[in-house]
Amino acid sequence: MKIQFDELTYQADAINAVLGVFEGQQIRKSEFTIMNEDIQGKLFGEKGIGNKIDVSESKLLQNVQQLQIKKGIPIAQSIPSPFPQFNIEMETGTGKTFVYLKSILEMNRKYGFTKFIIVVPSVAIKEGVMKTLQMTKEYFKTQMQGIVYREFMYDSSKLENIIAFASNENVEIMVINIQAFNSEDNIFNRNDRDKLYGISPKDYIAETNPIVVIDEPQSVDNTENAKAAIISLNPSFVFRFSATHKEEGYPLLYKLGPVEAYQNKLVKQIEVAGVKRTIDGNEAYLRLLGIKATKTSVTASVEILEKKKTGIAKKVISLKKNDDLAKKTKLTAYEEIGYVRDISAEKDNEYIEFSGEPSVIYLSQAHHADLEVKRGQIRKTIEEHLNKELKLNTLGIKVLSLFFIDNVANYRKYDEEGNPYLGKYGQIFEEEYKDVLKSPKYKKLRDYHIPVEEVHNGYFSIDKKGKFKNGGEKDESAFHIIMKDKEDLLTMYDVEKKKMKKAHKLRFIFSHSALKEGWDNPNVFQICTLIDSKDELTKRQKIGRGLRIAVNQSGDRVYGFKVNTLTVMANESYEEFAADLQHEYEKDGMEFGIFKNETFSSLVLEVDELTGYQKPLGREYSKKLVEYLTEQKYIDAKGKGTVALAKAIKDQVFELPEEYAVLAPDMTKKVIAAIEQKFNTEKIEIKDHAKKETVRLNKEALSGSFLELWERIKYKTTYSIQFDSEQFISDAAKKLKDELLVRIQKLEYERKQLKIEESGIEEKTTEKTSFSTVQREYTKAPDILTELQQDTKLTRKTLIAILKQSDTLHDFKVNPQMYMLEAARIINAAKRLAMVDGVKYEKLETEEVYDQSLFKQEEIESYEDSIVKVSDNRSPYDHVIVDSKIERDFAEACEKDPNVKFYIKLPADFKIKTPLGNYNPDWALSVEEDGKEKLYFIVETKGSTAAEDLRKTELEKIRCGEKHFAAINTGITFKRAVELEQVY
Repeated sequence: MKIQFDELTYQADAINAVLGVFEGQQIRKSEFTIMNEDIQGKLFGEKGIGNKIDVSESKLLQNVQQLQIKKGIPIAQSIPSPFPQFNIEMETGTGKTFVYLKSILEMNRKYGFTKFIIVVPSVAIKEGVMKTLQMTKEYFKTQMQGIVYREFMYDSSKLENIIAFASNENVEIMVINIQAFNSEDNIFNRNDRDKLYGISPKDYIAETNPIVVIDEPQSVDNTENAKAAIISLNPSFVFRFSATHKEEGYPLLYKLGPVEAYQNKLVKQIEVAGVKRTIDGNEAYLRLLGIKATKTSVTASVEILEKKKTGIAKKVISLKKNDDLAKKTKLTAYEEIGYVRDISAEKDNEYIEFSGEPSVIYLSQAHHADLEVKRGQIRKTIEEHLNKELKLNTLGIKVLSLFFIDNVANYRKYDEEGNPYLGKYGQIFEEEYKDVLKSPKYKKLRDYHIPVEEVHNGYFSIDKKGKFKNGGEKDESAFHIIMKDKEDLLTMYDVEKKKMKKAHKLRFIFSHSALKEGWDNPNVFQICTLIDSKDELTKRQKIGRGLRIAVNQSGDRVYGFKVNTLTVMANESYEEFAADLQHEYEKDGMEFGIFKNETFSSLVLEVDELTGYQKPLGREYSKKLVEYLTEQKYIDAKGKGTVALAKAIKDQVFELPEEYAVLAPDMTKKVIAAIEQKFNTEKIEIKDHAKKETVRLNKEALSGSFLELWERIKYKTTYSIQFDSEQFISDAAKKLKDELLVRIQKLEYERKQLKIEESGIEEKTTEKTSFSTVQREYTKAPDILTELQQDTKLTRKTLIAILKQSDTLHDFKVNPQMYMLEAARIINAAKRLAMVDGVKYEKLETEEVYDQSLFKQEEIESYEDSIVKVSDNRSPYDHVIVDSKIERDFAEACEKDPNVKFYIKLPADFKIKTPLGNYNPDWALSVEEDGKEKLYFIVETKGSTAAEDLRKTELEKIRCGEKHFAAINTGITFKRAVELEQVY
């Protein structure tokens, strides 16, 4: 299979941006004479051919500005010196190498330039560029008829290529890595009397005034020596191609960043998936986050599991020397780790030493039994892979998956004779692959019958040396297949077509950082990270291995997100991955949602119909506009849009100063459109702080009807509990048997799509499931009676009786921590019921009552949508503050009903003591219907009147409240209602 090349619209735009710089240039070449001395001492002259530029600087600046205006790029104010340099930004996977190679040939065809140098940051990328030159040779022959060009890789042992470069009339393209000429010791910079007649390669090159293309300039001319090396080439022009420009001082000619690439579907859509264990506390979890050292102490910040009333949860704690993990966490799983022996704050060697196992844990390294998680990651990657094969194989697309690991031995080990055998990840892969294939839906896969050992392989740096290659299989080595033979790797296994190489069968690749630069593959659809310690690969490096648009068996690209989705199986949460990815984009110079002085500079005011010249707003006006938006509080100190800006645009009250409004028709609309590219107003939650209200105490209302009602509810009580132990044990055992549900260990799987916008990275959940791992029993079980005693405050004798009668102890072995948590919850629930059933309230005969001073706060700040206006002095304040729609509806119903003489939303300090904690009733009402005797009510408004719909603790507190008001015996009726008509 041969990968087909076709020039895409955006690539043509980038090429035209390069060519557009030279608008007005005549087709020219310069000639120069190289004076050489031959070995007999005779002088002879040799003609050299170079590039000659005759575009004036003013014309060059006008060309650049017009190109920038067309693309909405901030316009340049000047051309860099001592020679023009320009940035071209193209996102990873969009074909920048193809673009600059085609640009080189087009510069020759249109303007006659012949000398070109491509400078790259590494040998790996140099080989990649040469490979692309070879692969595109046939395409360019047909597309660029008549153009003769020669490409070569600079080699200090073949300096005759330098003479040919300087003297040939045809197009010369030299590819060189920066390390080859950024030092005075390099042969490139030395005069060589034997090979170049006393002239250095650098001097030959400099005479030609080459046009230089820098591939990944952030890694090429990032030092003073490297910058000097570029200057020594005496370039006429420099074009800098990268996805991540660090230096913004050079004018930007063309921009195809992550946002544009994503929005135009020029790269794969990204989705992030993750597998995590449900937290149950059966095994210790420990992650060292940081170490702080002072003159007097050293402490470590550690993420652990902690036992809480609600269950097991992660928590960050501080550890110091001699701290005991089991005591800190209240979990017996940490007993094997022991106490802290020592903490090291040494830079790059931070660790904690423990008395048990693990004996040492290093910074950003997790210790927990996470092989099940890795197994889950591998399984889900296989499933995602096979599901894509079901969909894409029919389109002639071979699916590849890439696994990153940090330890070769985890995938492949070697015996004493150097023979390889599988490590733990290799074994897990084969086990899970075989198991997943058992599903009937995969039987129709074209590669279903290929043996599992032939569908996966690994490339690691040691393989490149050939240490473990078998004789006679050099061309089929993992290194050759993965690093060199891209076409065969993309070709499907097909017996009929005699495509039966190892590369054709290979679909799953294991590797590490050896693949982070200079390698990618358009048909990588899954990337899985199986890293135990800190992951040194950046998120952009990971996704960069698989961002390119997929190709079919004809070598043609197949576009659209329905085909092109890259699933990243991350070794952290989605939130961490997305935040890190956005941070990396920002670190690389992409600023999400930032308004800068030049943001509006290329906004087009008018277009000359005759010349097509576009008049921009310009940098000065753009700067003033940003200053105006900042003054209006539409932009904050960091350059980000504010809630006020979102509200002004949403309410259609956004206005510009008069000096801007007259610049162009619909100027306000143009500015808003430019703002909304940077600032997603839909995501901003607008809370109208202007509609705050002050709720005031109405002292006139604190008399008459208020005092009559208050007299009925002001009394306090005390309670006692009658408890039948035998009945409680029987009830608790039955409840435990009926309700206990202990689940085996589960893995959770979540997959989310990334949406890359100017305003930032957004997400959408596409799948969330859980699945079980291999069932197992825990051999080291915690002390169940001690744990339950602490959680229930019952005696060991009572607990033994409950557990025996419940006949549930067999579930304890399945998941000890879940059993204890659930058992404690159920027994405590039974205890609460027994306490409430046996609670007895008595009215206090003392002067101790609820005081009217509960209404002492004279003013309360609230919002308009959280209050109801009170009429006719029928409540203590001029407004009632409500917390829900039900409460609002109830208060409004009281206002409309003339029979309600007075109503109180009882303050939070009106608390009734219960065995389960304090209870705060909702409302107190006095009602007079048709002039009859007044009725007095305590009303509890909840979302439902059905007892089973309320939280059990809340329900039991309400039952205690009913007993309290019955005990004070003042003629008050207790009601549970959601509407006023349910009260009387």
